[in-house]
Amino acid sequence: MNIVLLSGGSGKRLWPLSNDIRSKQFLKIFKRADGQLESMVQRVYRQLKAVDPDAEVTVATSRAQVSALHNQVGTDVGICVEPCRRDTFGAILLAAAYLADVRGVQPSEPVVVCPVDPYVEDGYFHALRRLGALAGETSANLVLMGVAPAYPSEKYGYILPAHSGEVSTVSAFWEKPHREDAARYIEKGALWNSGVFAFQLSYLLGIAKAWIGYCDYKTLAETYASLPKVSFDYAVVEKEPRVSVMRFCGAWKDVGTWNTLSEAMGEAIVGNGRMDAACSNVHILNELDVPVLAMGLHDVVISASAEGILVSDKEQSSYIKPYVDEMHRQVRFAEKSWGSFKVIDIEEEGLTVKVTLNPGHSMNYHSHARRREVCVVVSGRGRAVVDGKEQPVSTGDVVVMPEGCRHTVVADTELKLIEVQLGKEISVLDKQKYGVPFTEDMQDILSKEK
Repeated sequence: MNIVLLSGGSGKRLWPLSNDIRSKQFLKIFKRADGQLESMVQRVYRQLKAVDPDAEVTVATSRAQVSALHNQVGTDVGICVEPCRRDTFGAILLAAAYLADVRGVQPSEPVVVCPVDPYVEDGYFHALRRLGALAGETSANLVLMGVAPAYPSEKYGYILPAHSGEVSTVSAFWEKPHREDAARYIEKGALWNSGVFAFQLSYLLGIAKAWIGYCDYKTLAETYASLPKVSFDYAVVEKEPRVSVMRFCGAWKDVGTWNTLSEAMGEAIVGNGRMDAACSNVHILNELDVPVLAMGLHDVVISASAEGILVSDKEQSSYIKPYVDEMHRQVRFAEKSWGSFKVIDIEEEGLTVKVTLNPGHSMNYHSHARRREVCVVVSGRGRAVVDGKEQPVSTGDVVVMPEGCRHTVVADTELKLIEVQLGKEISVLDKQKYGVPFTEDMQDILSKEK
């Protein structure tokens, strides 16, 4: 089975835990059977591989998410990187070309495309296999998965099948309606549009050629910014005459808001939180090192991180996006290929960051023209390199890196640092990268981080 997982967007509706780098699908908030927490993407990937260990999985995503994907699901997954955002039409065309030219998928093979972040059980993944098989067996160019609706929702589009069987041709599509219209559609037998569909790869390659005149991966990537910014549903699905829908009646949740996410959580509290017995339907998600206490609250979500604090009625939390758009937000936590960082203090001429380096990894070898840095090793062992001179570092050591010097830190074990940046103009743009001018051992390590 060839699966394309769509992993785009910044997840602003799950602020303050999500940001432009750490999207909602990377939040570790679901408890596994062994008690460990996992993210949406980890959960979906684990479930998918449990149902079909041989599934070939490709994630269509932005460059900002690549490190987090590798950290959370490993390096076996294929990653198709969008050069810029062009909505789902461009992302799916690029993924189809990637499958053909990079992964060697044959044009006659079926491909299933689905979001990376639904909250589902194993029956959903068996349905994906069935959907892929239908794409290779039926005369339809596209086979959609329609979900039996649980209630009239304004958040989903609707698909009207021609009849009530498991697989049907499609009579009509409706975009996200008002609740009253949604109720009427459901009475007619309409299904939620889950954003899941399957096709033979040759079909999508043909669409690309018809729309833009070519379908090879290299050319698409180079000219990606010129593609129309439009959804795949609008550009292709709703205009395709040979389209069918497969009915899915299993558990399915789109956890795109705090309201729906809290419904899928197994625990009422994640992180340092307490609530009294008078609370009902309250969820606390706290990434801070200070406790959160809730008393006498009902139907409320409380979420706290280095980015900010949200206290909201669950129903109202669905309308968070315009308020988040108005905020001036500096990213204060992110996963990188080498580890992660968390901003813990911001001053006018100073920035304090907690850095975690994974074993065998390092930052780039780089310099800053307008700031100096002081690193204190909190735990672990490694090596600091300042202007080509290497020195061992361990818990309690201090490394000073003046303006203009070339420097990096390499982790032999997991290495935790407190990095203080000092200067009148601290900016991510003030960074010059260099090659590695020292031992082959160090070159092997640092070459991974370029």
